Amino acid sequence: MQKLKIPIIFAAIIIGAFLFLTHIGFTRPQVISTAIFLVIICGTLFYWQFRVTFAFAGIAALLATKLLDVPHVIEHAGLDIILFLVGMMCVVGHLEETHFFEYLIAKVVDRVGHHAHLLMGVLMVFATISAALVDEVTSILFMMATMFHLTKRYQVNPIPFLLMIVFATNIGSSATAVGNPIGVMIALRGQLSFADFLRWASPITVVSIAIAIPLCFLLFKKELHSLSEQMQKEKKEERELSHVHFRKKDIAISWILFLGTITSLVLHHAIEEKLGLEKNTLLLGTALAAGSIAILLQANNAREFFMKRVDWWTLTFFMALFASVGTLAYTGVTDRIAHGMISFAGGNETLLFFTFSGAISLLTGFMDNVLAVATFIPILGDIKASGIFTYHFWWGMLFGGTLYGNLTVIGSTANIVAMGMLEREFKQHIKFMDWLKPGFVVSTITIIVALILIYWQIPLMPHSPAGH
Repeated sequence: MQKLKIPIIFAAIIIGAFLFLTHIGFTRPQVISTAIFLVIICGTLFYWQFRVTFAFAGIAALLATKLLDVPHVIEHAGLDIILFLVGMMCVVGHLEETHFFEYLIAKVVDRVGHHAHLLMGVLMVFATISAALVDEVTSILFMMATMFHLTKRYQVNPIPFLLMIVFATNIGSSATAVGNPIGVMIALRGQLSFADFLRWASPITVVSIAIAIPLCFLLFKKELHSLSEQMQKEKKEERELSHVHFRKKDIAISWILFLGTITSLVLHHAIEEKLGLEKNTLLLGTALAAGSIAILLQANNAREFFMKRVDWWTLTFFMALFASVGTLAYTGVTDRIAHGMISFAGGNETLLFFTFSGAISLLTGFMDNVLAVATFIPILGDIKASGIFTYHFWWGMLFGGTLYGNLTVIGSTANIVAMGMLEREFKQHIKFMDWLKPGFVVSTITIIVALILIYWQIPLMPHSPAGH
């Protein structure tokens, strides 16, 4: 019976959507394209390990029904986003190969010492910064490895500490264009520079983590007390750095590559203006140039390194997903959704902003942030086409897609990766409600504060016609 439950729910969603959209007057192409898109979404959520299968099948169905053609597949596949991610994955892969991240975090743990609250506060800040500078998945991989090492050493329940690090990672991924795949999508589609993220996103990220850390201390008060007792009882003099295998030469080269990449990303807009290049040309160029250096540094096994360190499975899924979302724009579905939102807001742009950002947040929590943002980017394009100022909507989308990713285990890729690591390491899993309760408190309070801060700054935002 349990095996039949998911297919029945799956079929009910598709049939229900088909009948509802027909009833409200969607055209036949709009109904079919939406139904196929829902098949991809539901297939991804219910059968995660087969998500590429559903994405490919969806594209094939769209081509067969003439709702998509090959030129539009190429146009909407987001090759700029994919190439950016390929370059950055190579950079991060090299840093992981040289144990750069393990080295950094071991130094932090050795410096902080045996004070539970201070250690967790510092590790949450470190998770925030590392997610902002590399990406959330890379950050969660080395942060979880360290956290599990510590919880094993002091024999405490790893789940509360996992949640604290995941919450900080998702918050940190909102600070820059490279912290999260949705940041890359928003930067390239919204024509936003790395400096724009530092100005409009990073300060709100700082406020959000400043709220999240004491909230987590309150929510996990008992567990932190337990860790504190164990640390005082079993003080270890052995340095954390002694567990890390690294070569000084590799760490030095990694520092140069890491700082060079970050500096170039920060300054890319100023360099583009000086050279007369199109906006965000060097955002992509930096990732590819840094990626090429990372591959060169792995010269002895460059091909193996490239195939192993680039997540082709995920990137292929992204391309197919972006192409299928493009069909919704092509058939006019996103235009209808945009006008529906505008109509609901009744011309009130403040209500429209909070409705749009709230919808993104809820979809992120229950559908995954990449799926939610990929769906809403063309909708935002249609809202902009109606003459509404949309610069702040991009930031609402960013924070809805990152902060509310803390709501459930499927809210972001970092959550899923962390859960998988917990299951492998401890043969444990987190129950839905055990994640939802603290996740709801942290994500709801931080998103409310973030949206209010964005709204307050609207008069300061650029109203130039160049993209906004």
